[in-house]
Amino acid sequence: MKLNEVTDVFFDLDHTLWDFERNSALAFDQIFNKQKLELNLDEFMKVYKPINFRYWELYRNNSVTKEALRFGRLKESFDALKFEACDATINLIANDYIEYLPKNNHLLEGSMELLKELQHKYSLHIITNGFEEVQHLKMRNSGILDFFSTITTSEEAGVKKPHPQIFEKALLKSGALPTHSVMIGDNLEADIVGASQFGLHVIYLNPDREVSQDQFAEIQKLKEVLNYL
Repeated sequence: MKLNEVTDVFFDLDHTLWDFERNSALAFDQIFNKQKLELNLDEFMKVYKPINFRYWELYRNNSVTKEALRFGRLKESFDALKFEACDATINLIANDYIEYLPKNNHLLEGSMELLKELQHKYSLHIITNGFEEVQHLKMRNSGILDFFSTITTSEEAGVKKPHPQIFEKALLKSGALPTHSVMIGDNLEADIVGASQFGLHVIYLNPDREVSQDQFAEIQKLKEVLNYL
């Protein structure tokens, strides 16, 4: 079903356009080599991914600070692997990760092609819970920054998706109306439910079909956005 009245398209960044898993693994590989840590990257990532996901949920709900997220996800991963690392080493890796992560610039399949297609018909925007200091670098280094008229981060808004205030902030910055806007993202609660409750149209990117739902428009590949726009 085409969304005929849409003028503005809002994207999440991580896991939606920017290939977080691939870029994250590359950053850790570079750090482990630099620090000469004897860790198997595949084993580490298998343990780290769900722990990181849980910490982001806690961060989104204001249950942990940014600093606690950065330290805790590594500490728990190392403990699970029975890899001994002192707090100073963990903090060093955490800081290196923030530096190395945006230097890797892989996008998810179809991201660039979709943005090129949409830029001629719509104003494009980003709404992200990611950290202010790295999100702009990610977009610049991956070559997509110039596609977006506005970028709204949770740190700028003072709240995180799905809080309505971040969507209000993004709409005020863009001058867009909720009924003429669509939000595209991979997180059902933060991106899709949050935006829908604020009155935006939504398209749920669910490539692995991890969460079963039939309430919202759903796609498995980014190119399928064009079925709606």
